[in-house]
Amino acid sequence: MGGNSPCASCKLLRRRCAKDCIFAPYFPSDDPHKFAIVHKVFGASNVSKMLQELPVHQRADAVSSLVYEANARVRDPVYGCVGAISYLQNQVSQLQMQLAVAQADILCIQMQHEPAAMPSPQMDPQDKSFLVQNSLPQYLNFGSSGNVIQYDSLKRESMFGDMIS
Repeated sequence: MGGNSPCASCKLLRRRCAKDCIFAPYFPSDDPHKFAIVHKVFGASNVSKMLQELPVHQRADAVSSLVYEANARVRDPVYGCVGAISYLQNQVSQLQMQLAVAQADILCIQMQHEPAAMPSPQMDPQDKSFLVQNSLPQYLNFGSSGNVIQYDSLKRESMFGDMIS
């Protein structure tokens, strides 16, 4: 940056900002918190090395990622970004399960209104366990073992739910 105002990194590190300062384009002086948090988590030397190894056109994205990761690490020192990602993946799984249950309920309601479309004559339209056992697995193909447990508990709830209520 040179000239009048040093970049946020040079200001924090109390050094003179050179014309070819690697931090200047990505850590402007008007946003000192951005560099402070990245410096706290990763260190100025490591950030400098990372940026020097990248092509110029990828550096802005890398800085954006470093800022996001540093903020996540400060909020959650143990898990950082992984904690946020895990939380969101868990939320997606729960929403997929809710969707599957809603779709099973829709099938049950449709079958109650259209008795001729029932797959077998011995099936009771009130028996949701048939629907869960035969229709729901197609919606639960997520590829994770955690969903099998959720499916089993859903199946048990469906089979025994009428007895408890």
